[in-house]
Parts: sequence; C-alpha cells; structure tokens
Amino acid sequence: MTMIENRPFDELSVGDAAVIERRLTREDVATLTSLTGDLNPFLVDPAFASAHRYGEPVAPAPWAVALVSAVIGTRLPGPGTIILSQRLEYRRPVGLDDTLRLTIKVLEKAEGRRVVLGVEGETSPGHPVLTGSVEVLAPQEKIRREAMGLPEIRLLRKGARLAGLIERAVTFPSLKVAVVHPCDASSLGGAIEARDLGLIEPVLVGPEARIRAVAEKMGVSLEGMRIVPVEHSHAAADMAVELAQAGEVEGLMKGSLHTDEIMGAVVGHKGGLRTDRRLSHVFVMDVPNYPKLLAVTDAAVNIAPTLEEKRDIAQNAIDLALALGIESPKVAVLSAVETVTSKIPSTVEAAALSKMAERGQITGGIVDGPLAFDNAISAEAARTKHIVSPVSGQPDILLCPNLESGNMVAKQLGYLADGEAAGIVLGARVPIILTSRADGPAARAASAALAVLRVRCAPAKGE
Repeated sequence: MTMIENRPFDELSVGDAAVIERRLTREDVATLTSLTGDLNPFLVDPAFASAHRYGEPVAPAPWAVALVSAVIGTRLPGPGTIILSQRLEYRRPVGLDDTLRLTIKVLEKAEGRRVVLGVEGETSPGHPVLTGSVEVLAPQEKIRREAMGLPEIRLLRKGARLAGLIERAVTFPSLKVAVVHPCDASSLGGAIEARDLGLIEPVLVGPEARIRAVAEKMGVSLEGMRIVPVEHSHAAADMAVELAQAGEVEGLMKGSLHTDEIMGAVVGHKGGLRTDRRLSHVFVMDVPNYPKLLAVTDAAVNIAPTLEEKRDIAQNAIDLALALGIESPKVAVLSAVETVTSKIPSTVEAAALSKMAERGQITGGIVDGPLAFDNAISAEAARTKHIVSPVSGQPDILLCPNLESGNMVAKQLGYLADGEAAGIVLGARVPIILTSRADGPAARAASAALAVLRVRCAPAKGE
C-alpha cells in the first residue's frame, strides 16, 4: 500500500527539500503534444528534429511544469497545496531518454501560510534545465491517505494495429503476387512498397511500356522484378489468373483497372479461381475508438447474398480472423433490429446463421444475431435492451445484410470515426488484394499483410 502525506505549514522549515527523477520517454512527448495540440516539429517529428540543433525531439515545456506541479502536489508541501504564482527560467531542453532531476526546496515562509519554493532541475551535474521559484499557499491540516492509482492514458497512433499486422506478416516468407495492370503511381508504388517491406514478391502483369513509363516518372527502379507483358487490362486480369492456376503466384493484387475486370477473370476465365466457397470481401478496420481490429463483410463483392452465401461470407471472415491470431472470433450478424421478424428478412437469416453455427455449419467462431449496430458494438446498449449475447460489445466481425449496408458501415467508420482499412477478397484459390484508388500506402501494405497471413497462417482443415 502506497501512502501519500503532506507537510502542513506549521511542519515546514526553511531548507526542507524534495527530489524527483523522471526519464523523458517518447510516450511522454506524445501524451503532452496530444493533450495540448502542440504540433511543433521539434517535438513530434524525429526526422525534422534530427536535422536541426538538438538532433532529436525534445521535451515540451509543459512536461517540466507538470513535474514541478507533481512534486508540490504530492510531496512538498503535498496534498492541499495551492499554487499562487511561479517564475521559471528554461536553460536547455530535455532530450529523449534524458533523466531530469528536479529539486523543490523551501526558501521562505510568510504570514497567511504563504511559502516560497525554489526550483532547480538538471539532466546531469552541471547541465541545468530550469530554475526559478513558486509561491504557494501551504495546507493547514495534516493529510495522510492511501494513494489512488493513476488513470490509464492509452495513446494509439492511427493505424497502429494494422501496422502490427505488417510487423507480424514480414516474419513469414514473402508472397509471390501477380500485380494486375499496375499502370499508375498508386498501384505500382503500393506494390513496390509492399516488396520493400518484405511482404510480397511482385510479378507485374500489364503493358510493359506503360509500366516502365510510370516507374520512370516516379523515379523508381524495376530491376529484378518480373514483368509479364500483355496488351490491356482485360488481358492482364486473364493472365494473372492463369499464373495463379499454374501455381506461379500465390495471390493477386488489383492495379489500375476496374474491380469487375479482375473479379470477372477470377470467377470466369477458363474455370477461373473458384472453389466450393463463395467469394467475399473483408475490410479489416483499425478504428481508434474500438479496442481491437474490426472486420466488416461483405462490402464490395456480394450485392444481395442469400442465406447460403452469407454462411460462406461468415466462414471466410472467421478463417481470416483465425489467421490473424484471433482465437474464436466473434461474429455479429447485423440487421436493423435485434428481434426476429418476417417483416425484415435479414433478421430471419441472422437467426438462421446463429443456429447454423451451433450445428457446426459455420466453424471456428461464435456467431450471434440479429443484432442492431448499437447493441453489437456496445455492451451497455445491449444491457439496456436486456439482450444476453456472447458477442455484444466485443465483436471481431460485423456481417452486414447486403453490400449497400456493409459499404456504408465501412466508409462511415473510415470517414467519421477516423478508421484505417485494409481489404482482401477470400474464397478463391488465392487471396485477392483488392485496394481502392483512394487507399494510401499504409492501407495497401496492410492489405498485402492480410494476404500473407491468410496464406502462411491458414487454419488446417478441420480446425
């Protein structure tokens, strides 16, 4: 048990002192800049800071002020102290991993419980950081009590969970991927970045002259990369499928062609890449206000799936979640309401999917529905409506009634909830990395990571 105790005015003597030492971490800088909105590049941009005077990010001034306040409020004089004024002079910055030694000393006592405290801070002997004084109103009564635990401050940079997938994926052998018609900077650049990260070994399929022209304009080298020349985008899609059929590639990546072109080849060209499983798309989303990755399916392939097709959509998403390391993924089957009614067919299908999971027709996860979006995501909303569900408040997968609703859910999470998304098509003989023209490099790399993990960490049949 940690106790916290103050020094009332009558117990204080000139010369009394308290000392605290604290190492500056990157998390300290991130916390204070987030709270204050201070976007000074010396604080938040290591690349910028390294090229200038101090050579690294430095502590924002509020960090030192907060430590002064912490010593005064917890040690000398301690709880009950009121800060009246302060005069602090900053001598030099505190760099990352520097340890600041801060000393607070009683300099004067005056009428009305006023006390002047001296402040001295240094990172090492002879390297002063700040100096000055603080006038306080010392507490009158003795306070001694158990110290309360600090509230948790959890900072998660945007897309951090997706970045974690990339870090895991690069520990496996890279995936040989046919990049279909990479004839613009975003698609070619995304493939090259995924290669540089060690995620894929790209095979560029498309008009060679156009691909090389894009690379030249970007200032990147294609040395060592295989190019399979074809005349146009339709031919590129057909050729990529043939490469997958022959086992020369382990995945496909959409380039600068329409989704229906590549998917048409996947499902139709000389048998395509169909399996006995319905193809479906999964968005894996990193939403800052949700505590874990969240998959949304299907938002890009199946317009109005039947019950049997929804079974495959659920199984595809579960298999992906298992490959991502999620044990017993929880699937919330969404509708507009959480009760079963024939007036809303998706509620009936949701209930059927839940029963199918109980009977082993869907395996590897926990499926429950119908659930409205609020009581799927929020355990509190579910309790308010007296819903008892093993999924409410903690789903890993949102299975949407149709493409329209799925697309809206995914894009609202992206544009209104600041979520980052990676996307992949499953159910074919190889995974299909289906990126959008609006996707940035991070989303494209994370989508490639999904393909790597799906292939390298696929659950064995029967699991």
